[in-house]
Amino acid sequence: MSLTTRVLIGLVAGFVLGLALAGSTSPAVTALLAVMAPVGTIFINLIRMTVIPLVASMLVASVGSLASSGALGRAGVRAAIVAVAMLTVTAVATVLIATPVLARIQIDQSAAMALRGPVTATTTLAYSATAPTPAIAQWFLDLVSPNVVKAAADGAMLPVIVFAVLFGVALAGVSAERRDAVLRVTQGVADAMQRLVSGILELAPFGVFALAVPLASKLGLAAAGAVIAYIVLVVLLTIAVGAVLLYPVGIMGGSMSPQAFVSFCTPAQAVAFASRSSLAALPAMVESGERAHLPPVVARFILPLAASVFRVGAAVAMPVGVLFLARLYGATLSPAQLASVVFTVILSSFAVPGVPGGSIIAMVPVLAAVNLPIDGIGILLAVDTIPDMFRTTANVTGSLTLAAVLRKQT
Repeated sequence: MSLTTRVLIGLVAGFVLGLALAGSTSPAVTALLAVMAPVGTIFINLIRMTVIPLVASMLVASVGSLASSGALGRAGVRAAIVAVAMLTVTAVATVLIATPVLARIQIDQSAAMALRGPVTATTTLAYSATAPTPAIAQWFLDLVSPNVVKAAADGAMLPVIVFAVLFGVALAGVSAERRDAVLRVTQGVADAMQRLVSGILELAPFGVFALAVPLASKLGLAAAGAVIAYIVLVVLLTIAVGAVLLYPVGIMGGSMSPQAFVSFCTPAQAVAFASRSSLAALPAMVESGERAHLPPVVARFILPLAASVFRVGAAVAMPVGVLFLARLYGATLSPAQLASVVFTVILSSFAVPGVPGGSIIAMVPVLAAVNLPIDGIGILLAVDTIPDMFRTTANVTGSLTLAAVLRKQT
């Protein structure tokens, strides 16, 4: 039985049990929920402990490789500009569309209040809709921490991400021998952390079950309807990004006819949709690139690199996930917080681990940037199969769009 099937079974079983226990005041039910809560918390903490080393190492490895490649040259700069532009447009459009749509999801606010747990000064500040919004100048100041180690210890992901990106860029000025040694270490850390994440995900059926029971017992049937709305919204927005952004950019930027661009993308898209893995679709992507006579630097370097780190689908999934969890927990995000979501999504998308559900794992820094609890990612992870199929297809389409644009500029 696949991990996906086991996770879905855990989710359904947890929801069924939680709904059956909803409203009960029995001591046995109270004791059961008291056991489930820490089990779910342990599963979430296992994910949280991997986030900083995983994100930092992957960003340093990917940015360092990009910046240090002499063969990349002008094509690399253009690739980075185009990639960041597509991610920015996608993330901003997603936030603008998803915010009013998710606001229409009806969730009992008394149940949402129950999800917050005991009210303390910290939780009040984190969830208060009237909490003061930091000034724009202070928001930019907070991006650069004078002590990145303290920022990491405090769980402040934005300064850590900025430091990792700047460190990766700085590696370009280091001698090749020393730079390669650092990149080998960081890539080794990134690979090890991905293996650790894969191992933790094997526990997902139990963790998701433990998270779903108290959640369903507090939210009731509203939880199931809200989750379905989330899935539909992610899938529709992902399809819209492909139709409205990726295909037009690929066709016009690559000077290709619509039919030619569709033929260029279809083989790799089919593999991506079935496998939920951009890297599994890489051979088909390279074959399409060679068939389209892409320049060697694009087909043999930029395309594999894009398949590894360019996740345009994550720029849809992560903002929707954050906004959905904010709605689920009854929190209202300020404009400054929404800006933090967009900024963090753009950078975090380059550090999505190459495992199914990787975009959900990478959502942790985005949630931390706006002071939202990460417990809900267990639910998103459990229902991620269908969104992940469309998201991976969008990732592959984005990589091929990038290659098509560079086809005429290299």
